[in-house]
Amino acid sequence: MAGILESILTNLLQPDNAVIQQATAQLKEAFKDPAVLAMMCEVLTASSNPQIRQFAAVLVRRRLTKHWKQVNLELRENLKSLVLEAIQREPEHKVRHAVAQLAAIILKNETLQKWPQLLHFLQQASRSSVPEQRQVGLLLLSTVVEASPEAFQPHFRDLLRLFHQTLTDRGNKVVLHYSIQTVTVMVSYMGTDEMNLMRSLIPKIISAIRELIRLDEVQAIEAMEVFDEMMESEVSIIIQHLSEVVHFCLEIAANRELGDNLRVKALSCISFLIKLKSKAIVKQKLLAPILNTLFPIMSAEPPLGEMDPEDNEEQDSDMEEDAEVQTPKHFSVQVVDMLALHLPPEKLFPQLTLLMEPALLSMNPYQRKAGLMCLAVLSEGCADHIRHKHLQPMLQIVCQALGDENQVVRNAALFALGQFSENLQPDISNFSEEIMPLLLNYFSSLEPSHIGHLEKVYYALENFVENLGPKIQPYLPTLMERVLASLRESERNRIKELSVSTIGSIATAAESLLLPYFPAVIEHLKGYLVNTHEDFRPVQIQSLETLGLLARTLGKDVFLPLSEECCQLGLSLSDQVDDPDLRRCTYSLFGALSLMMGDSISSHLEKITTLMRLSLKSTEGVVTHYSENISFLLFDDDEAEEEEDSQIHDEEIEDDDPDIEGFTVENAYIDEKEDACVALGEIALNASGAFIPYLEPCFEEVFKHHESPHMNIRKAVYETLGQFCRALHKVCQNSPPQQNSAALQKMLDLVFPVYFKAIQEDKERLVVMSILEAMNDIIKDCKSTAMQDARRLGEICQVVRLVLQQKTCCQDPEAEDGDDDDGQQAEYDSMLIEYAGEGIPLIALAVGGQMFAPYFAGFLPLLLSKMKPNSSSSDKSFAVGTIAETVQALGPFSAQFLPRLLPVLLAGAREDNEEVRSNSVFGLGVVVEHGKEAAFEHYPKILGVLSSIIAQEENIRVKDNVCGAVSRLIMTSPERVPVDQVLPVMLKSMPLKDDFEENTTTFNCIAFLYKENPEQVVQHMKEIVRIFSHVLGTEEIKPETTATLLLLLKDVAQRFPQELQNAIMSLPADKATKINTALAAP
Repeated sequence: MAGILESILTNLLQPDNAVIQQATAQLKEAFKDPAVLAMMCEVLTASSNPQIRQFAAVLVRRRLTKHWKQVNLELRENLKSLVLEAIQREPEHKVRHAVAQLAAIILKNETLQKWPQLLHFLQQASRSSVPEQRQVGLLLLSTVVEASPEAFQPHFRDLLRLFHQTLTDRGNKVVLHYSIQTVTVMVSYMGTDEMNLMRSLIPKIISAIRELIRLDEVQAIEAMEVFDEMMESEVSIIIQHLSEVVHFCLEIAANRELGDNLRVKALSCISFLIKLKSKAIVKQKLLAPILNTLFPIMSAEPPLGEMDPEDNEEQDSDMEEDAEVQTPKHFSVQVVDMLALHLPPEKLFPQLTLLMEPALLSMNPYQRKAGLMCLAVLSEGCADHIRHKHLQPMLQIVCQALGDENQVVRNAALFALGQFSENLQPDISNFSEEIMPLLLNYFSSLEPSHIGHLEKVYYALENFVENLGPKIQPYLPTLMERVLASLRESERNRIKELSVSTIGSIATAAESLLLPYFPAVIEHLKGYLVNTHEDFRPVQIQSLETLGLLARTLGKDVFLPLSEECCQLGLSLSDQVDDPDLRRCTYSLFGALSLMMGDSISSHLEKITTLMRLSLKSTEGVVTHYSENISFLLFDDDEAEEEEDSQIHDEEIEDDDPDIEGFTVENAYIDEKEDACVALGEIALNASGAFIPYLEPCFEEVFKHHESPHMNIRKAVYETLGQFCRALHKVCQNSPPQQNSAALQKMLDLVFPVYFKAIQEDKERLVVMSILEAMNDIIKDCKSTAMQDARRLGEICQVVRLVLQQKTCCQDPEAEDGDDDDGQQAEYDSMLIEYAGEGIPLIALAVGGQMFAPYFAGFLPLLLSKMKPNSSSSDKSFAVGTIAETVQALGPFSAQFLPRLLPVLLAGAREDNEEVRSNSVFGLGVVVEHGKEAAFEHYPKILGVLSSIIAQEENIRVKDNVCGAVSRLIMTSPERVPVDQVLPVMLKSMPLKDDFEENTTTFNCIAFLYKENPEQVVQHMKEIVRIFSHVLGTEEIKPETTATLLLLLKDVAQRFPQELQNAIMSLPADKATKINTALAAP
């Protein structure tokens, strides 16, 4: 029978489909014979054809994977002996590998205790003096450890001692390769006892990979996965040898003789280390060597006659695709981006400037390009630092580069301007008068055939105009004329796509200013949306996205009449076109329409939610990667199984197919799931009660993805879960049946625990920020309802405290003490702490001052630690702002904290930074307002500080806050304030120019003084009427404040008519008319 089987396998390898089909049927029939397994083993050991031997090993392994319990004990023992003999005799590496995988399956079922011969064989072979036997031993060891790592845990120390020997086996690439592969598997299963042995192994791992680079770059790349595994699982292993690892990776990255894939792998390791251990990178003085290696790579010229992909005008490009090109040059820029995201700007800028400045002045265009690319990627991670200290000179450099003689430099300048526009808001919009003429001139002078460069112009233009707001008005006619002309005249779909996208950005800024152009825009979009040609699909998708943006920006009056038609269009396209990008944009459109339609979208909710849940469930876009060792058709005996006892399947072990190396998901399908989540949350909030019938199934489907491996999906899931909670609370508020209230508590009981766990364990700062923001929104909306569980207040405060203490996983909690003693942090690290701090006053409002005061006592030392002399301005501003808002929320229960807060706030009011001064002055006011008697003795000191500030302050927001603080002091204890001196000074600073929230406080103070002492106020009636005429009818004051002031003036009209009339007559005619009209109203 063995001969017949070999003949069947030979036919399965023929390049003839008819022969393969016949052989497949024969093999299925053969597998019905219980003796086939033994016969297949005979083929494995006896065939002269290595492909047949490999095929037989694979088939036996697959059979055993599914049917081990059917194999009798005698055959099991025979199989154990057979594989060990076969792997020793086998000369072909691919067959050895297949036999090793067969051994791994046997071990998975039998355990080491039942197969002592395996352990003995591994010990003998891996230590053999014969090189080829060592290769066999290490190959088998690597394979069985990968399949059953837990089984080998008791032997880890012995294995690590073994690797201390095998990793010095120079010239034997198989031994080196499989030694490192085994170590890679072991890393995540190690206990504390093995850590020291593993640490001492790192220098030998580096030497072994260096040898592999010489022998086989592909295997060297695979071997470098050991560093990834250490960083993912036990980064502490690497820290002791951080400098060695970084310098080794830099050595590889800098070597232009090596392949791009290997150099990129080395740069990837450095990037990952920066993300995880930025403080150690700085402390061990590795920043300079990293930058000194990166810059020559970034500024390298392409081979003669070639261009960098993003500068090639011969082909269409995509900014996002360009960013993902895996070459050392592009990845070096990404490493600088990672440095900007994870290092304090104060550490990075001085060292990077030493390299950027000469590069930007160089005669070599690729040096200038490298300098501009650095400026571009700095703008995300170091945004605050640039906005406050470097924006004007950096922007000047970029604008000058837009006129560079070299196209390569101009491309980089456009990319940098786009990045600046995206990350340096709102400050960069103040330079619109300089930048917009440059961009418009650029836009009009380009050849449409230069599509690559044109894309970069669109990229810069879109990002800049999107955030202009009303400042877009002078440029709107020219912009729309040129964009609409492109739509009318261009034959190229890519230009149409870019133009439609730009309309969305213009609409975001222009809002109602776009209305005159809306008929022309919607006419174009209607044509594009119904064009179903495959090559026109990108324009159709972009048109959907822009339609959603128009719905959001132009509002109900314009879009509500179109909303039903748009809904039907979105549903129709989702049915007709199977494209994840189109579905994603459709979901975004539904979200936008729900803003206008509210619960009137209810008739479409069943279809809409079904589509989105299907997208979340879908496994489309999942790509399976198979081992390269299996290059022929694999027989699958599933059909034969169906004829056997179905109960066997319930008892069999899970099939971890070793032929499958891994899975990836195409980005478009990840984006589709993300946008489905986002839209479901938005629709739930906007549709309110109409969404309730669909809430539970949508919640269940979204909840399943909260541990997705994809960061953006997790982020969207956590945000959406929060929106579901808020939507259900909103329904409970409007109609409070007990059923909905119970459902809300059940939902909160599910959501809060996953929030708490992810805040502590998720490795991505952006995900944790999104959770904190979602949690804050729940607390803000639901208030005490969110705190009905008695444990929840303590649990929420605990996770907030952990973030403030920098003890969560994404904050490098294992950093050595003293690593950041200088108080400097990466901006995103500071932002994360700010997100946590924003929740503190919200919690206080939710539970009340009396209950929250003990928790605030615990937070206070953490907040005050941000006020040290060496703390950054942003940290100080955050701390005093959080303290002030929490004092407001605590109300009278804040008085106990006054002695600790007052010195800090008085010092903050004298700080150089205007944000710190502004927040501190606001804090002084609220501390006095709520501290009352406890604050009285401090009035002279506080008034002295406020008086000195108002006398010399230039910042309008600080001045506004001084007015607010003085008003609070007056209303708390007027007899302790020299009102006759203070009031005229305060009125001269009014109306407020920036912090309009304090208008309520200042006008209430005037009303309070009038009630206490009318004559004291009436003598300043001209000033008061002047101020009121300015704010009346504007959004600068709230309706209730307007009502208070009108009551005051009407009372003055009764009691002091002449003074009021004189005051009104002193106004310009239009202002006087406005006041008189308001007074005449009932």
